[in-house]
Amino acid sequence: MIVCIAEKPSVARDIARIIGATSSHDGYMEGNGYQVTWTFGHLCELKMPEDYTPMWKSWNLSSLPMIPPRFGIRLKEDEGVKKQFAVIERLMQAADSIINCGDAGQEGELIQRWVMQKAGARCPVSRLWISSMTDEAIREGFASLKDQSEYQSLYIAGLSRAVGDWLLGINATRLYTIKYGQNRQVLSIGRVQTPTLALIVGRQKEIDNFKPEPYWVLATVYRDTTFTATKGRFTSKEEGEKAFATIADKPFEVTNVEKKNGRETPPSLYDLTSLQVDCNKKYGFSAEMTLNLIQGLYEQKLTTYPRVDTTFLSDDVYARCPQTMNGLFQTRFAGIAPYADLIRPLGGKPLPKSKKVFDSSKVTDHHAIIPTGIIPQNLSDAQRYVYDLVARRFIAVFYPDCKFAQTTVLGKVEDVEFKVTGKTILEPGWRAVYAKDKQSENDEEEAKKRDEERTLPVFQKGESGPHVPTLTEKQTTPPPYYTEATLLRAMETAGKLVDDEELRAALKENGIGRPSTRAAIIETLFKRHYIRRERKRLVATPTGIELIDLIREDLLKSAELTGIWEKKLRDIERDKTGYQQDALEFIDGLKHQVTDIVHQVLTDSSNRRVTVSK
Repeated sequence: MIVCIAEKPSVARDIARIIGATSSHDGYMEGNGYQVTWTFGHLCELKMPEDYTPMWKSWNLSSLPMIPPRFGIRLKEDEGVKKQFAVIERLMQAADSIINCGDAGQEGELIQRWVMQKAGARCPVSRLWISSMTDEAIREGFASLKDQSEYQSLYIAGLSRAVGDWLLGINATRLYTIKYGQNRQVLSIGRVQTPTLALIVGRQKEIDNFKPEPYWVLATVYRDTTFTATKGRFTSKEEGEKAFATIADKPFEVTNVEKKNGRETPPSLYDLTSLQVDCNKKYGFSAEMTLNLIQGLYEQKLTTYPRVDTTFLSDDVYARCPQTMNGLFQTRFAGIAPYADLIRPLGGKPLPKSKKVFDSSKVTDHHAIIPTGIIPQNLSDAQRYVYDLVARRFIAVFYPDCKFAQTTVLGKVEDVEFKVTGKTILEPGWRAVYAKDKQSENDEEEAKKRDEERTLPVFQKGESGPHVPTLTEKQTTPPPYYTEATLLRAMETAGKLVDDEELRAALKENGIGRPSTRAAIIETLFKRHYIRRERKRLVATPTGIELIDLIREDLLKSAELTGIWEKKLRDIERDKTGYQQDALEFIDGLKHQVTDIVHQVLTDSSNRRVTVSK
């Protein structure tokens, strides 16, 4: 008998239907030589301190650091888990072979490997690896099963991550709670959550300590067009008034008119982080809500695997794109076909194949998030919003570049120079896909773009005439609070503020956390009362601020240093030969780090405590 194990009952049912296991039993389905069972996510976890020695059950400083000689796993303390595991164990003990049908990623690999280890499975194991849950994808996956050994580095990377989080999280949490927690207030410390909190606290301190400074901007209106002085801002009113007096009652002269044609390529396809960013900006969805919505769309076979950090498609996906486009063409919501008019211009000819979209070298386990082409039915409003973003982005990448003309007009009054720019869309190209995106009208970035795209009157070099100058007093503004959108970007780039898409992609190597775990990290900070929401703003609580102030060890709170650890974990996953040694070095490094942190905190002779936030 071949035993297949999936990560959820719903996924198991789909797999069972495809392979002919149609007879239902308690905890599994059977038929056609297969038994299909399932987990509910993590059934197993790393052992807790008291499982290694009773001395580690009580929280006291003398037992720190706790470093087990060898890590082990245990079943979660849950009756439902124990019941389902008993079914899995019985099936696996009698199996001729096993097919691991877990989610095709690091976490999915870890979940199923631990269950197989705990169940004492000894038979050969194959791996089902698919990027969508369509019937076709499942059939193709079963036709091309791989030996489990090909995914060993993925498992070791997941195991190293779990062990690393245990070492740092459990030791540092007990250490800080005992040393600084008021009335046994648990001070949760984590390898990713603490540097993420440090980003929010750091930004908040910048805002709190910000002292606005006045400055003056000189501008003038000529032919109903506002020109701004190229000198920029004046730091003193006297200087601004002097410049204003220089140009008052003097004619404005156009000194140069320059026109340049440019192109704007379509935006990249979505990875999980960029989808969470857009959902937060456009709809106010939290990162966790977006992850749950896109995971649901994946399980309904409507979109591909969501927990990805690439914006590219592998070359072999190209052949399936016309079929996907046809599904979108037929899609209707409330009787309206929102994508049909957008897809018609692409019909009748092969879809363009751009290296900015299709590049197998930029894809490891999974490609960017795209629709599957299956026509959606009965979606909630929130699901439809997310699906619409993914669908439009997929359509847009096959559209031509947006062509525009940018006009820069320079002028002067006496010796004071002025400038204005305008942008005219010549051919909208991919922007036509978003022309009716009413939701984006509230997006600050879209508003800024519309402002930049104003059309200027026709100016001629040498023309002159009267103008109306203004001197406006303004004040410098603090940096903005983090929103979930901007925090996700900061986590992705280890705190570096980067707008350039290519540079941001390069920095992903050293981002903190994984795309699939960042939402949970942010939610943990809310649950610990370290941060709170004020509309879209993320605001640190007194507890969060004081905790970061307490931590003197940069290794615990530096996004950059945590990003280096993340890169090491990625290297373990990708190194198919030296991953064991890489993993040993990673774990040894964390053991030394934990030992150093414990020593530093124990030698702190202050009597500091942390305020409790409710």
